[in-house]
Amino acid sequence: MANLAAFNRLKVTRSVAAGIYVDAGEFGELMLPGWDVTTPLEAGNEVDVFLFPDAEGKVVASMRRPLALPGEAALLKVAAVTASGALLEWGMPKSLFVPVKEQAEKMVKGFSYVVYVHFDKRTRTLNGSSNLEKFMTTTPGGLELNQEVTLLVFDESDLGYRVVVNNCGLGFVYRNDLFRSLKIGEKTTGYVKNIREDGRVDFYLQKPGYGRILDLGEQIIEKLRAAGGFLAITDKSPAEEIYELFATSKKNYKKAVGGLYKKGLLVIEDEGIRLTPAGRK
Repeated sequence: MANLAAFNRLKVTRSVAAGIYVDAGEFGELMLPGWDVTTPLEAGNEVDVFLFPDAEGKVVASMRRPLALPGEAALLKVAAVTASGALLEWGMPKSLFVPVKEQAEKMVKGFSYVVYVHFDKRTRTLNGSSNLEKFMTTTPGGLELNQEVTLLVFDESDLGYRVVVNNCGLGFVYRNDLFRSLKIGEKTTGYVKNIREDGRVDFYLQKPGYGRILDLGEQIIEKLRAAGGFLAITDKSPAEEIYELFATSKKNYKKAVGGLYKKGLLVIEDEGIRLTPAGRK
């Protein structure tokens, strides 16, 4: 039995000059045009095909993978705007429709928004929504302190940024925990900072504690080795320059360099840091 809004393993029924046909069960024999077929296929072959209803309700088959599957969120660009909603590019032959009522703010052609892809089994409609709280919980469970997660930034306020966590819930990153600004739609690695009594979760962007500094020390040594043993970075270097090299704050960089200095792996000079013979090993 084939399922809508999902990948299905389907059998190729015939191959023609314009593409291939697959047996989609109750949805009948569906055609995939040649430009959508990524590998040569013949009748009898099996292929993974994504089945989804387009804006008119017609079932469409594609070998492509959408930028976000149903139940996921992603940054998508608006291709067109109509009186009833917006059509977004989501990596498929047909655009993803976002009704006006599902837009957290009025969408504008050419702009990008973080959108949740939702499939309604009852009505067999596949739409997008930028009202993420309607579909994603603000109390994601199953997380532990310091656990590594994937974050997708979708909103900004004076206090910080709201994020999608592991595509299964929503959380928050406070601005005073950041060493750099974030962008809407940016994907990044985060770590669980705090699980509140009400189940809401806050995140860091860096590993907390000693483990973070240890990992950073290893990065500094590797960068030094790759640069021939010397880097023109000092404690007076701009924080932005340090972040560009090591993706960390100036404070953590200085701690890591201090630890490496105490171990005798590098020396601190007026113009930068230099590996010692022990650090070159």
